[in-house]
Order: sequence, then C-alpha cells, then structure tokens
Amino acid sequence: MDREEAQGGQREDAQGVRSVQRALDILGLLTEDQPSITLREIVESTGLAKTTVLRIVQTLEQNGLLWASGNGYLAGPGLWRWAHLAKHSWELPPETRKIIRDLASELKETVNLYMVRGVHRVVVAQHESPQPLRHVVHVGDELPLWAGASAKVLLADASESQLERVARSSPYGEGHARRLREWIDAADHDGFAVSHGERMEGLSAVAVPVHGRTGSVVAALTVSGPTVRFGDDAVRRFAGELTKAARHMSERGFDHPLVQR
Repeated sequence: MDREEAQGGQREDAQGVRSVQRALDILGLLTEDQPSITLREIVESTGLAKTTVLRIVQTLEQNGLLWASGNGYLAGPGLWRWAHLAKHSWELPPETRKIIRDLASELKETVNLYMVRGVHRVVVAQHESPQPLRHVVHVGDELPLWAGASAKVLLADASESQLERVARSSPYGEGHARRLREWIDAADHDGFAVSHGERMEGLSAVAVPVHGRTGSVVAALTVSGPTVRFGDDAVRRFAGELTKAARHMSERGFDHPLVQR
C-alpha cells in the first residue's frame, strides 16, 4: 500500500468515526425532559447541515433507533434490545441492591454506589432518601472525579498520571492534583471520606471503599444529602453504617462490568 492509499484509508476511517459520533450526538439529545425532537431542533442543536442530519436520522430510523411521530423523533424500539442487554449486564445482585435499599431506609438519606470510568465516576446503583429534601442522581449519570467524598475513595489506587488527568478536568487545573492526593491520603487514614459543598453548595456526602477480589478499591458506597443534616455526629454514624455494609459487599466478592478483571 502506497502513502496515498494509506492516507485515503485514514480519511475514510476518520469520516466513519465522525459519522458514528454525530449519530450518537443526535441520540443524546433525547432526554426524559425532551423525549422527542424535531429535525429543526436537531439541526440547531448540532450545527450540522440539514442534509447531513436528514441522512443520519434516516439511517437511525431504518435501524429502529429513532421513530418518527407527529411531534418529531422518539427513541426507537430497536433500543429495547440494547436496554435489555445493558440491564442484565449492569444490574447488581439482589443482595447488593437490598443492602443499598436498607441503608437508605435506615439512614434516611440517598445511598449511591459509584465506580470509576475515565475521569468520571458513574452511578451504578442508587436508592433515594425517603425525605422530601434529598439528593438525587440517576443510574448511569457521570459526575466528576475532581471533588466529592466518593471521588476521594475511588482514587485510592490512582497513579500520578491519572490524578493529573483528573486535575486537568477540574476548574482548578493541574495544581489540583496535590489537593487530590491530600484528600486521598486522609480518606485512606480515616477509612472514609467526607465532602461538604465541594461540587455543589449545600450538598454533603460520606463515602467508604468497596474492595474487589484482589483487595483494590473498585467502588464507593456513598450517602449524600443536604449539608444541614450532615453534622459531625451524623457523619460518624453514616461512616460506621456504610463501612459495615461495604465490608459485607467486599466479603462476597463484589463484581461488576466496570471492574477490571
């Protein structure tokens, strides 16, 4: 293969990747608050030419990933198969789900289970607080790793290069890596981490590590809620209950698709 052919292949690959990314960007415009979207809204949101959008939308529709309706385009029935596969791949064992549910009921605060993905922490399980004023994220949501109690726990085994990447993704720049290391060391010493308003004012959290089969930290079990309910006594109580629950999960060999085998 000569240089011209190689360059042509690279251009084709780049175009293919770009087309896939554009299709995913269009699907990503659909949310619970916006379950349908018009062709005009897609063009305005993506900045793509109408002919390009129309071509991608038609391809998505032909494959069942979008569905045309009178109000615009909805998520297509073809996504059901992927959703079914994802549910079975990502769903935690019933015993683990019960632990999280019982914790939320006992502590009266929202309980989340986070794992690392890149420079983010992803919610893999949750049970909401029974109280009207509560902290809520959704399973699958990605939150930053540059702050928060769960981040301080999840980064326990992080390399310096990973901490630098996380720091660069923060509003504080690379220098934030030093603060991250201080937080990680403190969490390791105490056995749990606490945060008050680090990512969102008025929000507090307590997190403890969940260990995998090799002993490394693979998840963070976290309780979160309004700062006014996270005084020193409450934090100690939350940390104690979370630690017992996390130990129970670790002893049974916590496993999940995001855990590196």
